[in-house]
Formats: sequence, structure tokens, C-alpha cells
Amino acid sequence: MGQHVSRTDFEWVYTEEPHASRRKVILEKYPQIKKLFGYDPNFKWVVTGMVLVQFIMMFIMRNKSWPVILLVAYCFGGVINHSLMLAIHEIAHNLAFGHARPMHNRLFGFFANLPIAIPISISFKKYHLEHHRYQGDELKDTDIPTYLEAKLFCTTFGKFIWVLLQPFFYSLRPLVVYPKPPTMLEFVNLVLQLCFDALVVYFFGWKILGYLFFGSIMAMGLHPVAGHFISEHYMFKKGYETYSYYGPLNWITFNVGYHNEHHDFPAVPGSRLPEVKKIAPEFYDNLPQHHSWSAVLYDFVMDPDVGPYARIKRKARGLSS
Repeated sequence: MGQHVSRTDFEWVYTEEPHASRRKVILEKYPQIKKLFGYDPNFKWVVTGMVLVQFIMMFIMRNKSWPVILLVAYCFGGVINHSLMLAIHEIAHNLAFGHARPMHNRLFGFFANLPIAIPISISFKKYHLEHHRYQGDELKDTDIPTYLEAKLFCTTFGKFIWVLLQPFFYSLRPLVVYPKPPTMLEFVNLVLQLCFDALVVYFFGWKILGYLFFGSIMAMGLHPVAGHFISEHYMFKKGYETYSYYGPLNWITFNVGYHNEHHDFPAVPGSRLPEVKKIAPEFYDNLPQHHSWSAVLYDFVMDPDVGPYARIKRKARGLSS
């Protein structure tokens, strides 16, 4: 089973999350960062291109064997789909068409969702914005593992299995720990996705739906691009709860690796986050940071000081301690 993790509980703190206060200090010193706010007009064309690539791949893969389909799904299709998931992350912040056109963003989210094969666009937004507002909150930040996860997957082998199962925990955890009633747009997202999936099966067969679905699942688990799930907020250095990644995979993930910058300035699109760091380097250069998501996955599994417990938590607002 390997080494047992050294932690037996989360890291509880009684301070506010750091990003709002740092945002205020940075803007006082560098008010020009406000010019970076808004949406990226090129974003919609990049996302459309990725969706079209997956449409073309459906024709290319239609007569391939299952081993080839799964290999290509892991090495290529899953990477595209994971990038589309991060496009949906951008869309959740209204960075496709701006805050003035929320429905344009939602409709575009439905489109970006299609190759992923699972309806996530609206549900993701519903929970993700609270992750920003209530970072570390024991109830509202559903990015934090449950006690059951932390206790069950507390060895080297257990953490390896947890990483493999990460897409299921990431997707289902909010429904268990912080259920919210479904909205009409979620039903629309579901119906549109099911119709698309049915059309894929009708015209291309189950293998192609498998190419899309398994690519999405595999690229959320033991996969280099999935390293960002762990690199962003797992405590690799005591007292630090958000970490940026400055490596080449930012090129295909809308700079989600610039995560301190993103939490400080969620109104800045991913394409401009490097500019935030360039303008205010003294606020970011000395923070703990990652340079390899593959190394993050390896360290998470092998280091007994890191595991599902390695998260900073705060008591839910309004609850007694």
C-alpha cells in the first residue's frame, strides 16, 4: 500500500482567503491592470477551432479499433476535451463575450461542451464562482476533498487510485456535499448534450462516443494536463493555499496555470494573465510555484506530506465553531 500520509486533518485557518486583499494592494500600486479586464475577442475562434478539430476526428476515428481509439483519446482527443473544459472555466467568468452578454456566454458554453460528451457547462459555473468567493470554506468550496476521501485514500497506493478516480470525485462531490436544485439552463445543457451524443451514436457509432467520453475522463485523471487540479490549491508548502504553474502546458489550457493571478483577478482573461505577472512581478515571483504538472502528480502520490488532507479549510460563514 505504500507510505501512510503524515496528516490526519486538513489545515484549518481563521484568516480570510488571500486574494481579495492582495488584489486591493496590487491595484493601488498598479491601477493599469484594470485595462486588462474584459473578454478576449480571439477566444471564441480558438474554442470553435478546437470543437471543429474534434468533429473532424470523429470522421478519422470511425473505423479504428478500440485500442487505437483509447490511445488517441488519451494522447490527443482527451487533451482537446480538457482544454475545452478550461474554456468552459473561462466562459463561467463571462470571458467569452463579456459580462454585458451573459446569455451569449451560456450559449457558447453549450457549444464548447459538445465534444466533452458530458453536460458540465452550467453546473460548473454554479459551483465554481463560489469556489472563488468562499475559497477554503468547509461547505461552499466543493473543490476540497471530503473527509471520506481523505481517510480512504491515505496511502501511496490509495492516492494513486484517487488520482485515477479524480474525474468522478470532482464531478460528483458537489452533488453530495453541497447539493443545489437544478436550474432550467442545466436541463437545457443536459438535453442538448444528450441529443448531440445520440446523433454521434447514430451517424458514427458507439466507438466515437467512446472516443469523446473516455478522452474526457482519462484526461481528468492520471494525465499531465490534469495536474492542474492538484497543483492549484493543494498545500505543497505550509501556509500557502494557491499555487501558479509556469510551464508549457499553459499554451493549451488558457493559462489556467497562472492560478494566483487568476484568483487575484478573475475578470482578466487567461490570455492576459501573464501580463498581470509581468506588471506586478514582486507579488508573484517569490510565491511557491510549480513548473511541471507531471511532477505535481508524482509528488502528490509519493510524498507522504501531501495528499487529500493537504488543503487549507475555513469554518463555514454563519456557523459556530
